[in-house]
This record gives sequence, C-alpha cells and structure tokens, in this order.
Amino acid sequence: MESGEMNNFMKIWLCVVISLSYCYAIGKIIPKGTARLLCLLPVVSLYVLLPLSLSSIHLGGTTAFFITWLGNFKLLLFAFGKGPLSPSLSFLRFLAVACLPIKILHNPPPKSHPNGLNKEIPSLKETLDSQNEEIPGPVKPNKSQKSPINYAIKFLLLALLLRVYDYSEFIHPTVMLVLYCAHVYFCLEIILAMVAALARAMLGLELEQQFNEPYLSTSLQDFWGRRWNIMVTSILRPTVYEPVLNIGARLVGRKWAPLPAVFGSFVVSAVMHELIFYYLGRVRPTWEITWFFLLHGACLMAEIALKKTLRDKLRLPTAVSTPLTIGFIMVTGSWLFFPQLLRIKADERALEEYAALGAFFKNVSALTISTFQFQLQKPKTVSLDLFL
Repeated sequence: MESGEMNNFMKIWLCVVISLSYCYAIGKIIPKGTARLLCLLPVVSLYVLLPLSLSSIHLGGTTAFFITWLGNFKLLLFAFGKGPLSPSLSFLRFLAVACLPIKILHNPPPKSHPNGLNKEIPSLKETLDSQNEEIPGPVKPNKSQKSPINYAIKFLLLALLLRVYDYSEFIHPTVMLVLYCAHVYFCLEIILAMVAALARAMLGLELEQQFNEPYLSTSLQDFWGRRWNIMVTSILRPTVYEPVLNIGARLVGRKWAPLPAVFGSFVVSAVMHELIFYYLGRVRPTWEITWFFLLHGACLMAEIALKKTLRDKLRLPTAVSTPLTIGFIMVTGSWLFFPQLLRIKADERALEEYAALGAFFKNVSALTISTFQFQLQKPKTVSLDLFL
C-alpha cells in the first residue's frame, strides 16, 4: 500500500469531519424539510466523489460503505428530521453516528441481567400492524455485545484462510468460492466490530451489533432482515422500505404492501453495491451484482407471500431450513456475486495489502527492538558532581 494512498485516506476523512461539522451546524439553524435538504445536498454529492481518490480494496471499500452509502442515507433522513441523527446528539456523537456503521442502542439491557440478555422485541411491531409480522426488518438481537472469544475465533479463522490461499492452485475453484464467502463474512464482521469497539470506548455508547450469526439463518427473511449486516437493514427501512410500504398500502392493500417494499429495498441495495464495486475496480459494470440482489428480492417476496398464505402451517425444522438457506445464498453468490470480485482481482489485491500491512508492522517492530537495544548498549556517563 503506497504512502500516497494513506495520505489520500487521511485527507478524505479530514474532509468528512469538516463537512459533518457543517451538517451539524445546519441542523441547529435550518429547520427540517426542503431547505435543510438543499443545504445538505452538496455534502451528499461530495461523499459520492470522495472514494474515487482511493484504489485500495480495504480503505476504498470501507470508505465507500461508511460515507457514500450509510453516511449519505443518514444525512438524507436527517434533512427531514428522521433517522439516527435526528435525536438531539452531542457533536462528537453526531460525527460518530454519521460516518461510522454504528447504531446507538437506546434501550440497553439492564446491567444486572445475566449474560446481558434482553427480551427480543421486533422493531416492526412498533411501526406495522401485527398482520405484517412476516416482513423482514431489523430485530434487536438477544445480545448487545458478543463475547471477545467469538471475535477471536473468527479472527483466527480469517488468518487461517489467508494461509490456505497460498495453496489455491491445488484447491478446486468451487471450494475457493466457498472460502471467499467465509472470507467476506469474517472480514466484514471484524472490521465493523473494531469500528464499533472504538466508538464504544471513546464515547461510552451502547451499540447494536452489526451481525447476528448469519450462518444460523433459517430463511432468507431471517438472513437479510435479522442477521446479515444489520446496519444496512436498519438504514434501508426508513429510507426505502417504509415509503414504498405506505404507497403500496394504498395501491394493493396493507396485507400485500410489504412485497413491493421488500423488492424496492433490494433494488436500492443492488444499485449501491454496483457503485461500491465500481469504486473498487473502476470497470464497466456487468450487472451480475444487480441480478444477484433482484433474484434474492424476488425469492424473498415469494417466501413472504407463501408464509402469509399458509400462516405457518408448513414450517421446516431448523436442521433442514438452515442448510437450505445457507446453501441457496452460497450457490447464488458463487454464481453472480463473487465472480465480480475475481473480475476486479479483489482477492489478489487484498492479499497484497495484507502482505504490505504485515511488512509495515514487521519494520515497526524491528525499529522498536533496535532502538531499545541501542538504549541498553549506550554507555552511561557519570557526573563529576558526585566526586565534588
């Protein structure tokens, strides 16, 4: 990773802090509505352009995800007095919530409760009728924080995967695609957990977790709505899902309105993923990423319609539904999603960045050790004052 890339990265995030300071001031002096939206649109446009200054897989990908997707969607909600930025927040909390993939847990579980458990309260009960319980949406997880051992195990598994890649020429391509699935999951969860831990330590925030063990999903609804990348789900709900739901309720009735709302959410997710892939590869899109999300959106619509029709009369056991769900996701991902990562050589570039990072830490360690040894070998001078 070149020093120029790091310089661009630091300049971009300095620009983000300055622009969010402006947004914070706008929120204090401009009332919510069209006027505030017009004041924030230049910042939204800026956040679309900033990732173009980065070419790194990790730095560019995380920056695009943090500010171009989540940050911009939060600012659009903020313009109309909605979303996670709308409650009265201090300046530092506003900065953290606006540019990081975190969500404040407003009703944290009692500290005295064993294992930090709290009652599972689906957020859709706060916004929808009970008849729409089949609609995928963020559900407060049973644990606000995972055990450090959980992350340590995933970190070790990621390190093991990186070693396995050294023998990729002896591994079947299909198996490699499965390993890429695990790599993306481990990498995303570890990065987001590190960011959340930093925000929690600096600001004293109780945060909702970003992943909820997606490999335990029992359906597509469970995977996309409650377990995978919960931050995206929570930001798509007020920006896309609920507006389309309200329109659909007037057109097709409240019972079936969730179907176009779900599909609309997947359409927007597809567009944002295509944009992020463009940042990563700077190549013309082939639209396989879009087809991946449209396929899953259509399948999820069918799943919800089937559940509403049967009213849970036919429920598969977990031992059957979980392998079917994960298998479907991995097969469709290997078909449409992961080949696009290989097309932009994301695997090779990521390994090069890991190697550069390892070399950097190795050099820092060597410099630290040599400095320490020099201090030990440096002759000590005795002051003449002791003999006077």
